[in-house]
Amino acid sequence: MEKTPVYMVRQDLADIPEYSLPANYRVRWYECGDEDIWQSIQTRADRYNKITPDLFRSAFGDDPQLLTERQCYIVDPSGAEVGTGTAWFNPNVFGESHGRVHWVAIVPENQGIGLAKPLMSILCHRLKEVGHKQAYLSTLNKRIRAIALYAMFGFCPVIANDKDLDVWREVESQLDFDLEFKD
Repeated sequence: MEKTPVYMVRQDLADIPEYSLPANYRVRWYECGDEDIWQSIQTRADRYNKITPDLFRSAFGDDPQLLTERQCYIVDPSGAEVGTGTAWFNPNVFGESHGRVHWVAIVPENQGIGLAKPLMSILCHRLKEVGHKQAYLSTLNKRIRAIALYAMFGFCPVIANDKDLDVWREVESQLDFDLEFKD
């Protein structure tokens, strides 16, 4: 299976699944200077993208107030940041304004211990808190575990053409459940 970008959408932000962080983990929001921490987490967690110093600014701009409201970090019991995600936005995607679950990552040594679901709960709630009515995300078809997580949170595949349908059918064949497709 070749690496292909895919999109998922959640039509509303009602009934967000609730998950809590494991004991002694906490969440904190962006502080000036976190760009290096974000880059370190992404570099360690992302096998598919080249993470560069310029990527942070191109993805999020340079408004610290927006970042303070929208970008969070999971902090482990030792005080180290081990995960991040951003409750971002796009004023015109699929012809409408959407919140965006953006650049979600957990460092490899902290994956599989119950951080991803709480992080998604936090991000979806934040999108709702800042006024978004619906949300989307983009990922790669090869990220099967991430896609399963996003589907658990009510995100459905976006099918714009026959190629998208073929890619999503291939993804679905690797899951142990059927995907719900966006109408």
